[in-house]
Amino acid sequence: MLSIERFVRQHLGDPELSPETVAAAHHISIGHLHRLFRTRETTVAAWIRRQRLEYARHDLADPALHTVPIHLIATRWGSKDHPTFTKAFRSAYGASPKDYRHNPATVPQRQESRHSAPKRRPVPAP
Repeated sequence: MLSIERFVRQHLGDPELSPETVAAAHHISIGHLHRLFRTRETTVAAWIRRQRLEYARHDLADPALHTVPIHLIATRWGSKDHPTFTKAFRSAYGASPKDYRHNPATVPQRQESRHSAPKRRPVPAP
């Protein structure tokens, strides 16, 4: 399971990352992959979404990335379109990405992974 988690985290920026690509990369069936995640009481796709949102949340709270447009942060973590990202972020954290960026201390923070902070990746140029 650790190699699957590592693979997903390394490929979060790929908008084509899916349960199918994860299973193929690990030479297992999609059914087997889903069974592995059932022990966590989540689906593979939901776990990928939560990881992407958590890494984006971390970037939005980072003062060093304050000038990076929100849509680029969303794209950095695999979002295909800004409205869907905004809706998912609001659903997960109770605030829009813009509101969270301006005042991250007012939004409760979830711990979705065992890692305290995501590793840095270069932000794409606008």
